[in-house]
Amino acid sequence: MTSSNMTSSNIPSNEPMMSREALALLGGGKIAYVTAIRSEDVQKHFPQAPQLAPGTELFALHAADGTPIMLTDSREAAIANAWSQELETVSVH
Repeated sequence: MTSSNMTSSNIPSNEPMMSREALALLGGGKIAYVTAIRSEDVQKHFPQAPQLAPGTELFALHAADGTPIMLTDSREAAIANAWSQELETVSVH
């Protein structure tokens, strides 16, 4: 087994790995992903966001190319926003 087919938890994966560049091109602008983000890191991705209390877990919706779309306090709201924009959400690790 090589490190290229190992997941971050060191469990072998039979699924091919996809680069960020390949993901960005996938789906012709119709793919998005949700990530958990701590309030301390919000300004890096959403510079226009107001200052937030430290230690808060939030969820960010990103286009496949990494462009931030929205920030919310629930994963469900991020997914609902993706659906309302006719975006399909995918899981990224």
